[in-house]
Amino acid sequence: MQTVLTAAQTRFLRGQAHDLKAMLQVGGKGVTDALLAEVDLALEHHELIKVKVGAEDRDARDAMIGEIAERTGAALVQRIGHTAVLYRPSKDKRQIVLPRA
Repeated sequence: MQTVLTAAQTRFLRGQAHDLKAMLQVGGKGVTDALLAEVDLALEHHELIKVKVGAEDRDARDAMIGEIAERTGAALVQRIGHTAVLYRPSKDKRQIVLPRA
């Protein structure tokens, strides 16, 4: 299930993600099951993460980021260059309280 955010929630999350460092990096092998497992684990623990995608082609980067977001059920908050910010609320322990819709 894909997470859907309002414009106000997206703005709020962009502000929260500003000081974050990229946690994961997509390498030459692309989007693998192991990478998706790590992204899933990081989202469950942190809820808001940055992922760096190493593809040189913009379309390839967008496709990889879209695939990661879709297969993990996360919302794409922002994409700047090679870095994407993803958000998915934790199933067990929610840490980030979003503004109302």
